[in-house]
Amino acid sequence: MRKVPVGDAVGMTICHDITRIIPGEKKSREFRRGDVITPGDINRLRLLGKESVYVWEPDSEHIHEDEAALRLARHAAGPGLAWSEPNQGKVVLIAQHDGLFKVQVDRLNMINRIGDLAIATLHNNRVVKKGEVVAGVKAIPLTVHRSKLDEAEKICCRPPEHLLSVKPFLSLWTGVVITGTEVYSGRIQDGFGSLLRRKTAPFGARMMGQVIVPDSVEVIAEEIRYLVSDGAELILVTGGMSVDPDDVTPMAIRATGAEVVFYGAPVLPGSMFMLAYRGHVPVCGVPAGALFHKVTILDLILPRIFAGERIEREDIILMGHGGLCQDCPVCHYPNCTFGKTTSV
Repeated sequence: MRKVPVGDAVGMTICHDITRIIPGEKKSREFRRGDVITPGDINRLRLLGKESVYVWEPDSEHIHEDEAALRLARHAAGPGLAWSEPNQGKVVLIAQHDGLFKVQVDRLNMINRIGDLAIATLHNNRVVKKGEVVAGVKAIPLTVHRSKLDEAEKICCRPPEHLLSVKPFLSLWTGVVITGTEVYSGRIQDGFGSLLRRKTAPFGARMMGQVIVPDSVEVIAEEIRYLVSDGAELILVTGGMSVDPDDVTPMAIRATGAEVVFYGAPVLPGSMFMLAYRGHVPVCGVPAGALFHKVTILDLILPRIFAGERIEREDIILMGHGGLCQDCPVCHYPNCTFGKTTSV
């Protein structure tokens, strides 16, 4: 690549796109990479404010911005992702199906520390739709030194996980146990059943049905064990999650022999949520606050469960950063800070 005065550039090949911008009206490419400059182009270039241009001269140690961005995008993209054609040194990655977007954040940061190359993404664990742009890969200068691109590509390829990917959702058989003597007796109408169907339907949940039971450790535990034996792949147990003496749902979940991952999460709303595993089956204790708040920790946990992930205690601990819902008058979740962290 060499800088040449426009008056001396006739017959030479432009090595980058040149854009014309009319504020508030138009943005267009006036010259494309690979165009050969003609005598008639000199005045056009000067009208764009160009007194000199970069022309392409092959160099074995430097890679053109478009090729560098495309190569890095292909290495960064794991399952569930496709990439666009390069444009002005930028390539975008696109979800090929609905799913959970995964980012290996530590490795992403390593690449962005190299210099001359940049990858910008949506947050890790974001639910995305087919066709949604999830990341952009950019070469900053017009050429990138081969050693920097090689280093970035090696980071992308480190096992065990791809740098970026979209996990498809699994159609889990889901059982619902609604607790509460007041609901069981008919004094209060249940609101959880329809709520949980709405929240799980986008992931393709296959509902096994729901049962309403009184506040009894033995009865609740028996229903959970029955659902597991009947083939449930996810069990949602609602209500009775507070510290009130009549709230026995946490005791009942423990009584099944399930392994409790956490009870009491650094997420508001939803701090009284419980997650346990009966073998490989996740059992979620959902507090009554989910009936009042539009978004709670349940909305952060469900996508990961339906993506087939087993959630560990450390995952929940890290949710504290970004775990405070601002309870906005108009909810914009997931386009907000709730559930967003740079740590996982």
